[in-house]
Amino acid sequence: MLTKFETKSARVKGISFHAKRPWVLASLHNGVIQLWDYRMCTLLEKFDDHDGPVRGICFHQQQPLFVSGGDDYKIKVWNYKQRRCLFTLLGHLDYVRTTYFHHEYPWILSASDDQTIRIWNWQSRQCISVLTGHNHYVMCAQFHPTEDLLVSASLDQSVRVWDFSGLRKKSVAPGPTGLAEHLRNPQATDLFGQQLILQADAVVKHVLEGHDRGVNWASFHPTLPLIVSGADDRQVKLWRMNDAKAWEVDTCRGHYNNVSCVLFHARHELILSNGEDRFIRVWDLTKRTCLHSFKREDERYWVLAAHPSLNLFAAGHDAGMILFKLQRERPAYAVHNNMLFYIKDRQLRKLDMTTNRVTPVMQIKGGGRNQPYSMSLNHAEWCVLVNWRVGDNSSYELYTAPKDGSDAPTSEPARGTGTTAVWVARNRFASLEKNNQLVIKNLKNEVSKKISTPSCEEIMYAGTGMLLLREPDCVQLLDVQQKRTIASVKIAKCRYAIWNADMSLVALLGKHSVTLCTKKLEQLCCVTEGARVKSGAFDDSTPQPVFIYTTANHIKYCCKDGDFGIIRTLDVPVYAVKVLSSESGARVVCLDRECKPKVLNIDPTEYRFKLALVTRQYDQVLHMVRTAKLVGQSIIAYLQEKGYPEVALHFVKDARTRLSLALQCGNIDVALEAAKSLDEPAAWDKLAKAALATGNHQIVEMCYQRTKNFDKLSFLYLITGNLDKLRKMMKIAEIRKDVSAQFQGALLLGDVKESIRLLKNAGQLSLAYLTAINHKQIEEAEQLKTMLEAAELPIPEANPEAELIRPPLPVHTAQPNWPLLAVSKSFFEVASGAAAGPGVAAAALADEPLEAAGAWGDDDDVLDENKVEGEEGEEVMEDACDDGGWDVGDEDLELPEELTPVSADIDGGAEAAAYFVAPSRGAPAALGGKLRSAHDHVATGQFEIALRLLNEQVGIVNFDPYLDLFTSMYGRARVTFSALTSLPPLNAHLHRNWKEASGKDLLPVICLKLNELVSQLQQCYQLTTAGKFSEATERLQRIAQCVPLLHVDTKPDLTEAQQLLAIAKEYLLGLQMETARKAMPKNTLDEQKRTCEMAAYFTHCKLQPVHQILTLRTALNMFFKLKNFRTAASFARRLLELGPRPEVAQQARKILQACEKSLTDEHQLLYDEHNPFNICGISYKPIYRGKPEEKCSLCGASFLPEHKGKLCPVCGVAEIGKDVLGLRICPLQFQR
Repeated sequence: MLTKFETKSARVKGISFHAKRPWVLASLHNGVIQLWDYRMCTLLEKFDDHDGPVRGICFHQQQPLFVSGGDDYKIKVWNYKQRRCLFTLLGHLDYVRTTYFHHEYPWILSASDDQTIRIWNWQSRQCISVLTGHNHYVMCAQFHPTEDLLVSASLDQSVRVWDFSGLRKKSVAPGPTGLAEHLRNPQATDLFGQQLILQADAVVKHVLEGHDRGVNWASFHPTLPLIVSGADDRQVKLWRMNDAKAWEVDTCRGHYNNVSCVLFHARHELILSNGEDRFIRVWDLTKRTCLHSFKREDERYWVLAAHPSLNLFAAGHDAGMILFKLQRERPAYAVHNNMLFYIKDRQLRKLDMTTNRVTPVMQIKGGGRNQPYSMSLNHAEWCVLVNWRVGDNSSYELYTAPKDGSDAPTSEPARGTGTTAVWVARNRFASLEKNNQLVIKNLKNEVSKKISTPSCEEIMYAGTGMLLLREPDCVQLLDVQQKRTIASVKIAKCRYAIWNADMSLVALLGKHSVTLCTKKLEQLCCVTEGARVKSGAFDDSTPQPVFIYTTANHIKYCCKDGDFGIIRTLDVPVYAVKVLSSESGARVVCLDRECKPKVLNIDPTEYRFKLALVTRQYDQVLHMVRTAKLVGQSIIAYLQEKGYPEVALHFVKDARTRLSLALQCGNIDVALEAAKSLDEPAAWDKLAKAALATGNHQIVEMCYQRTKNFDKLSFLYLITGNLDKLRKMMKIAEIRKDVSAQFQGALLLGDVKESIRLLKNAGQLSLAYLTAINHKQIEEAEQLKTMLEAAELPIPEANPEAELIRPPLPVHTAQPNWPLLAVSKSFFEVASGAAAGPGVAAAALADEPLEAAGAWGDDDDVLDENKVEGEEGEEVMEDACDDGGWDVGDEDLELPEELTPVSADIDGGAEAAAYFVAPSRGAPAALGGKLRSAHDHVATGQFEIALRLLNEQVGIVNFDPYLDLFTSMYGRARVTFSALTSLPPLNAHLHRNWKEASGKDLLPVICLKLNELVSQLQQCYQLTTAGKFSEATERLQRIAQCVPLLHVDTKPDLTEAQQLLAIAKEYLLGLQMETARKAMPKNTLDEQKRTCEMAAYFTHCKLQPVHQILTLRTALNMFFKLKNFRTAASFARRLLELGPRPEVAQQARKILQACEKSLTDEHQLLYDEHNPFNICGISYKPIYRGKPEEKCSLCGASFLPEHKGKLCPVCGVAEIGKDVLGLRICPLQFQR
């Protein structure tokens, strides 16, 4: 018995499988109907509309319907797509025991304790027949799979077979042959539709009596005229019937208590039964003997169901439901080159994967009824090892196959006991004995060597002379000859090992994981799956082998670097044995569960594309971009993640995505096209910001015009010296009646008369008068003076020392865009150019104009690119030789085309001289030579060095939050003052050690102090108390981000800073978890349990006592409502120990008193208060002491190992698990 899935719930009284989807319905004794996905092990939906237990449940085979019947006497028909009850059928007068749909007609069959069986039409919602005859409760009634029969079982100790052909003829509309049927059966109705002879809807065809107690269940055989029944007399009886009579064939005895349910196996000659003796028993249909029995310790079984098409069964018991198989369905196979060897129907067969021809090899004799567990092929000696596992008994058989396809009779195999037998050499194989001893044997099955392996559970092939030993928590590589372990890798419960063609890579498959390792077991990557991993094979046709593996519902791929994805979906599980690749595509050769070979076509483009990027095969990348149909957000996200947004542009048609990608790779032209297509203010704003960063002020101007951002547009015209357009902006402001913008434009232009006019029109006569006086506008001043006197307003006195100040006129108007430095092309641009021919890429780089540079050099018509003119026409390239340089006036020269300019530089050619080399930035005078901390580098403006230090010391990878902080600190570290009125203001840097140091020893002033962060923490406490979690979280993150930028001088201050970071971490983790808990749905029991777990975890965050009381009160109330009284009592005691307010303490004592009456937990949660644990900051699950965990490199928050490398959500800036130096904010930390 192989358990596939198990649920925990109230007593399960009814089970039904969906015919096509991996779903199972379970009706519970508490009135709830659960819909489970048994493949993903998840609860999909709960239906709660019955009052009392629900005993009958059944899926419809075609429609999205299921029917249920319960102890409320009601039959309900549900639509699981709409997630509601469609209607209710009323008529039964007592409990409804079973409900079933007919496989063809729109009928529902129900059995009830009112001693009747009813047939309903669910389309007309009417009862069409009532079958009476039983004189006690009818426990079960089922339709025959093909005939117009039904069987019923009753507590009157009888089983009845009913013929309802009359009901079919009466209720079902006649087809095209209705007249012929009428002529053959004229006694039913006359030609006018009048019924001549009353015919019963259903008649009893057979009454089967033989049980001594009430019969609980009866079932038809799917194909044979057999019936099986189970009763309270603890017996399972087998009955045979024909058209005339029915008789008892045999009785199966073995149950110790009432038999609850019994059914036939659809594929094998087996009977399954379960009962209140807590046993599931499997009987041989032909011999009527018990083959297997499976017992639960404490739960009684009540119902049994079989999947309509798969080898899958489900049984309901007192504590839930269990899904199981009777035997493994994985085929035993082995692959050699293009030959697949597999065992089917006790025959070893060979499949030529190039021709798809199957040929039998030989017969397999052992194993009884069971299927072989695995096989191992020795292609050198043409020998086969077949492993068998039956319960606790394991054995192997050694066969010598006939060579050259001859029909020679198979010799008797050599046999032996052992868990697994695997070849280790051409004439040696290894067998793992029950005592965990590894035995090496020869072809005669004689022992030649023994190796002790105390904790080995399984052995797997690893090449000549090597074995993989599976231990509980790792896999070891054993050298058989030297008897020593060479390497090991940590992986729990490895099930299979699959090698690539040259034995350089191995894939270790777990139940839900795939781990790729080298031949020395060096782990390359590990992928965790939600569904079970079934099989896999390597695709060796790629530059790096790719592992193609199958799960229960997908074919997926996994690369060496950890990239993985879905190739295609599967209807049923298959077992991949080999990947056959070609230029046009790939095929996966598989075996299904019936050992039938299948060839599935797959599209390998996605993983080939990723491999081409990783291995830098750019010609293949280009080819796939132009020819392949690579679509989907996954490819785009992958290219963005790997830093290839320019490649992703070739796949994207959506304008919004193209805009984002173009801005990311700096392609302003493509971004402009996308923004025009979108024509949204947000798109123009993004483009304006990017264009401004690259100096393309022409596009910036267009963006501001599109968004009507007049203020920024005016400022743009000011800094570019475009006074004409600035005057137009002033006119536009006048049209918009924006006096403020109009006056600002007048000030920027120095238009005094316009300024005076605007002030006068605005009623600011005094300001207008002062402006006129100070700017020597005498006539205007006199008019304004008269207006002031008329208004009886005081006339302001002008400052006699006032001077005329006008904005300076621009020396040069910046018409072209700002120049950009020439950079080397990306690989994609180079590869695109290389496709045209050799040397084209270099020529294209030299010849094509830089778009971002705008009109730079547009006025020059000369052919030579090795000269640049200064503002006054002077030559600025003084080092150019005579052939390469040129003087003013060379515009009229006609240079010969074949003239080659001489090198302008010793180290570079003509092309190198065409590039503008930016001078390195000189160090400010304020910089000293002993700057070590990130604080000092920020204060002196060395942001790049500060960012690098933050990355190395505390693992900062998200620098966006630091932009405003750096700017603020840099502004605090310097002052601006005026020296002379004729000079612009000067900047000076402040120093904290100006008294004792000078020159290079000067250090910047402290810009961020510890006491400021401490006061901010107090504000966060107040916000937390007020329940403003989002605002408190934002401020706490800011505090945590500021700690690496502190500078402290003493060790106590250093300790206080570290404590501050730890406090912020605890509060951030708790508040984020509480926010997530409040956002979670609370509809189902599992969701309520999850919210209770998170509330319990919150109580373990190290908070202030006032906040700890609040967390405990929340958890106490939630657990009390969930009826987990034992845990609630613990929270109440912890709450009282903190000394809360009297009214809170009184309430806690009341709850504690109520909990102590029943110190039990009704629901089991993932929470153990006595086992110390940390909380994962992403999944919010406990990480108990001793379990592996990863820490945030800044705040120290704990995370599960699978989150290593991700951005820490607690602090928001650091990488999880990064190896760093540590927090360095004190000079004492830099001393050795």
